[in-house]
Amino acid sequence: MADLIKIGIIGAGGNTRRKHIPKLQAIPGVSIETVCNRSPESSQAVADEFDIPRITPTWEGLVKDSDLDAIVIGTWPYMHAPMSIAALNAGKHVLCEARMAMNVYEAKEMLKASHEHPECVCQIVPSPVNLKWHRFIRRKLDEGLIGDLIAVDAFSAGSFVDPDREMTWRDDIHLSGLNTMGLGILYEALARCVGHAATVKASGRRYVKERSGQELHIPDHVDAFGDLENGASYHIRCSRLTGACPTPNDVIFYGSTGTLRLGGKVQKLTLDRPNDVTQELEPPEAEQEFWRVEEEFIGAIRGKETIRYTSFEEGLRYMDFTQKVADELQIAPAEFRNP
Repeated sequence: MADLIKIGIIGAGGNTRRKHIPKLQAIPGVSIETVCNRSPESSQAVADEFDIPRITPTWEGLVKDSDLDAIVIGTWPYMHAPMSIAALNAGKHVLCEARMAMNVYEAKEMLKASHEHPECVCQIVPSPVNLKWHRFIRRKLDEGLIGDLIAVDAFSAGSFVDPDREMTWRDDIHLSGLNTMGLGILYEALARCVGHAATVKASGRRYVKERSGQELHIPDHVDAFGDLENGASYHIRCSRLTGACPTPNDVIFYGSTGTLRLGGKVQKLTLDRPNDVTQELEPPEAEQEFWRVEEEFIGAIRGKETIRYTSFEEGLRYMDFTQKVADELQIAPAEFRNP
């Protein structure tokens, strides 16, 4: 491959404009050559904003562009699988926005296509939650800081009921798939600390049943729970119905000799033990990790590193979890079920 890596952008949503485009353009030897957004007008607006040389009218045309080395997919989940698979079949490296796909079956097809094209780098944009902390937390748990891990609680909650707001793509199952609220984002982050779920049970409710004249399928309150592969219990809550929740964005690790809590408005990690004062912990700089998605993608293309956050294999794991939750709640329309 030539030293210059040429990239095409499909779907320039908020995260793509805030992070992917400027961060890729800041890497030496990387050129964003073209963009395809939802309309020629919006494509041109993005091209003008970021000095991208040209636009491409269709995503199919962009994927087939022989001048490009890699594709960044910033669309909503409903197009992630067809675009990723087409890009891989065209010999392009793929950076795909989270969530990985509409459901686990699409995610499996994406992983299959990546295995059929091992020369291509494949990356899913990772959950940004706990990047700074997860290596430190996992080490401390492994070292027995709080004894045997008994249970884990993780929350993405605290919103008051808002039946009058306009519908967004996140509310539309035909655009977002089975990616219920922040469930996959929270689960992916939690798995970095404690590994994956061995069993999945769920309960939930759909309090607001319609927005903008359209029926909703995605619940606005979900509790997922079960056992982890390491034997501990877990409970994940995602909710838009829990105003003034005292632990709105907290992850709490309960052990036999203490409790670790990552939370607060400014994320802090605290340790509590019986008959001891609360301690605030800070990971050493060497263990802290921050957003470097774009650098990792380019580094992998150049053969300097491998994809850690997040591989297609790991993406499939969180899609399997969200699928199981959706199956428990029986929210999936017929077209989302096992083909």
